[in-house]
Amino acid sequence: MAVSAYDLTGRTAFVTGAAGGIGRASAVLLAEAGATVHCADRDPQGLHETATLVKAQGGTAHTHHLDVTDRTRLKQAVESCGRLDVMAAVAGIMHSSPVLDTRDEDLERVWSVNFRGVLYACQEAARLMLAHDTRGSIVTMASGAVDTGGAGLLCYGVAKAAVVQLTRTLATEVGRHGIRVNAVAPGWIRTPMTDRHEGEAQARTESLMARMSPLGRVGEPEDVAQTVLYLASDASSFMTGQILRPNGGVAMPW
Repeated sequence: MAVSAYDLTGRTAFVTGAAGGIGRASAVLLAEAGATVHCADRDPQGLHETATLVKAQGGTAHTHHLDVTDRTRLKQAVESCGRLDVMAAVAGIMHSSPVLDTRDEDLERVWSVNFRGVLYACQEAARLMLAHDTRGSIVTMASGAVDTGGAGLLCYGVAKAAVVQLTRTLATEVGRHGIRVNAVAPGWIRTPMTDRHEGEAQARTESLMARMSPLGRVGEPEDVAQTVLYLASDASSFMTGQILRPNGGVAMPW
């Protein structure tokens, strides 16, 4: 595969959840590939740090302080791109509770961010791509939770499973316009969202996750960002409606 297949020079990308973790790594890598990157998040300090990283390597970054559950604000931010080639809908939150203890407010908050926020990003991106006849790429963020029945992950897993269905459905609807839609379903990735324990407890959790992988390690945000770049680039030009799993081999579904 020619390296030029990953060249995004002259293209515009929009990344939600860009203040840290997988979103930050994706924004930085897309910028390294030549894209002008619009970074969106509700964390202004994290956004500033991401933009600084992009600019330090000679890239161009614009920041949008917003919550992805605010459809109007997200629409305005996406439309400000003028033209859009790549949408990476990465923003998400984690919640854990047993099924019998799950409250309405737990389900609503996780659903609002992890599904509605992705839906809004996909809708606005697709509309802008259609308006400019852009053969763009939309990348959603699912999770390895869609392949397992993780205890305590009802709200999270249900929302991520819905993202998979959204990805496949949108791919069938916009494919004839040259727009591709694919999902990334990471395994255990070392991010602020998974850093939920202190000291030795966190180390034990990561050690357990590493032992579950044939590769013997947990993932880093950059591992997932590489998959986002692939799906954003021409290297994946004949791929749509697919779920890619950078999970270290922990799950191997057909």
